[in-house]
Amino acid sequence: MLDLALLKNFAVVARTGSISLASTQVGRTQSALSMQMQRLEAEVGQPLLQRTGAGMRLTAAGERLLAHAEQLIARHDEILADMGGLALKGTVSLGCPEDYSIAFLPELLKRFCAANPQVELRLVCAPTIGLRPLIQRRQIDMALVSLPDADDATVIRRERFVWVADRPDTQLLSNDILPLALSAPTTLDYRAACDAMEAVNRRYRVAFASDSLAGLIAITRAGHAISVLTSTAVPPDLHIIDHGLPLLPTIGIALEFSENRPSSAAAMLGEHIRQHLPSLKEPAVARGL
Repeated sequence: MLDLALLKNFAVVARTGSISLASTQVGRTQSALSMQMQRLEAEVGQPLLQRTGAGMRLTAAGERLLAHAEQLIARHDEILADMGGLALKGTVSLGCPEDYSIAFLPELLKRFCAANPQVELRLVCAPTIGLRPLIQRRQIDMALVSLPDADDATVIRRERFVWVADRPDTQLLSNDILPLALSAPTTLDYRAACDAMEAVNRRYRVAFASDSLAGLIAITRAGHAISVLTSTAVPPDLHIIDHGLPLLPTIGIALEFSENRPSSAAAMLGEHIRQHLPSLKEPAVARGL
């Protein structure tokens, strides 16, 4: 008979890809956790984990066992909650782009944590292109992601891209070649800005490119470049530029899960986000004239 505690620890190792990181989450030493994984491999009669230069990697048998383990863990939690009327428990890892984490998560998580104090939340901030591999490898349970098609059926909230500068009358608009501060070239805001400028034959250069929202805001505050942010991410001391630049597109926000049948805690958080995210108000921002 498989030990449910072993399966839970195995799922943590699989998600983190590291015995070291997993040991801190499950409260065991690395050596004790390694012995548990060896015991589990002995019980199933197949190697489950392969050590690589980048950490622990699941074997084909490990991938199959993880799918079964997560279903068993989720079902176990559901039964306990249903039969005992127990409070929701478990650990949920949520991925989110940095601008959404600043604009939305404080209010969303405050409400959820107040209602479910025994659920432990882990947050991973990264652009959508960085979150998708984590979802596919089941290293996070769920993620808020950006979609270029705002009318996609999975979209639960729409956000518009805006041009942002340190002043509403920024002199940068008079430059022959407009300096821009954008995220990495693989991100939606980078492509949206470049496509919009090229569509109107406006000359520009990417003066600063980074996945760091703080970095984009800092260079914009310094007056060195105009940036592109979602409207929710614009700090009060910066200004949305509504004139002299082409219109930027609206994107969608969707929620993606690593499992078709997420744990009870993950499913509850997902339902909470779907219910409350659409109605959250945008923070106040300074607007251009």
